Amino acid sequence: MATKTFLTAKEAAAELGVKIPTLYAYVSRGLIRSEIGTAHSRAKRYRRTDIETLKARKALQKEPSKTVAGALHWGTPLLESQITLITNGRLYYRGQDALKLSQTHTFEAVAALIWQIENPAACFAAPLPAALAQIIQSTRPMFEQLTPVELFQVILTLASGQDLAAYDLHHEAIVQTGARMLRLETAVVTNHDPATSIANAIQTAWTPAKPEVAPLINAALIACADHELNVSAFTARVVASAETTPYQAVIAALAALQGRKHGGYTQRVAAFFRETGSPQNSYVTIANRLKRGDRIPGFGHPLYPDGDPRAQVLLAQTTAVFPQSPACEMAQEMCQIVAEATDLKPTIDFALVTLALAANLPPHAPLALFAIGRTAGWIGHIIEQYAQDQLIRPRARYTGPTVADLT
Repeated sequence: MATKTFLTAKEAAAELGVKIPTLYAYVSRGLIRSEIGTAHSRAKRYRRTDIETLKARKALQKEPSKTVAGALHWGTPLLESQITLITNGRLYYRGQDALKLSQTHTFEAVAALIWQIENPAACFAAPLPAALAQIIQSTRPMFEQLTPVELFQVILTLASGQDLAAYDLHHEAIVQTGARMLRLETAVVTNHDPATSIANAIQTAWTPAKPEVAPLINAALIACADHELNVSAFTARVVASAETTPYQAVIAALAALQGRKHGGYTQRVAAFFRETGSPQNSYVTIANRLKRGDRIPGFGHPLYPDGDPRAQVLLAQTTAVFPQSPACEMAQEMCQIVAEATDLKPTIDFALVTLALAANLPPHAPLALFAIGRTAGWIGHIIEQYAQDQLIRPRARYTGPTVADLT
């Protein structure tokens, strides 16, 4: 029997092992093409080739080592890293459960684990050099219109010219540079060099009357610290492979993080919460999006088919601290409706926005927390890349006109 070129919605969903609303979400994201049927049936049909491509993509995301496409080191197919493992729906830093660490350790201790140093106080206790601290005070008022993450880039760029120690690319020196960058980023959102822990400093600046928010911020920073070779971590490694300073690699990573498909996605999630407005409006808002074929922001992570564990832990902790919060109530209602309609679970972006709304944090807090937390992971990747001493330079598969076509 010949293979069908087109599938019905029911057949396509069955092939992918998803519900029909999820199929529509894939169509809205451009992953699958739909066409109006023939004269006998005007129902939309879906190309089998698109279904097979998406199935292969999902399988690759589960086992990336099976592919050799996209060589990185002049033919080596995969980057090696000892920092983060994602397996069986769990996240591990240096072999330790990252979500358990978020409940038992400080962010500085987890950064030290990622950076492979014994005593985090050795680098986090020292105050910022006067020249770097002065950059915060003199520059911040000039760029009040920028978001915190945009301001991180400005401050780190200026600091890189003052911090000559950043040109020392030995392990211990990179750790010290990384700690200074984290303190600079924290100072951007707190307006002073943090004398206490980073989480406590941020909590004091954002919610001075709510000390119970500090553990939530600490957990969020740890949950965001690393996530293997995402686009920003890969960017940091590519730039570091050229033997730039850690500042330059982190500045590049911050640019990638702000993309709408990466950390900038938190802004879409926040807009979704504003669109919904109240728990009572959750069903109508979600139903309208699904009927239009729109994606539900903050739901569904390809690496976690059973749900993003980072979101699960942070949402549970936020709800425990703010059980009466309308934001938590709305988040719970959204999660239930989306799960029943599509089987999709919330992501870390959704959890960060829920935390920010429940605790009444500043508007750009989700991305700022994401960036500060992820900086710890970027430094870990930068350390590894310097140690590997390999330029990341993939080859291109040329798809343009042939030489004969040009003559």
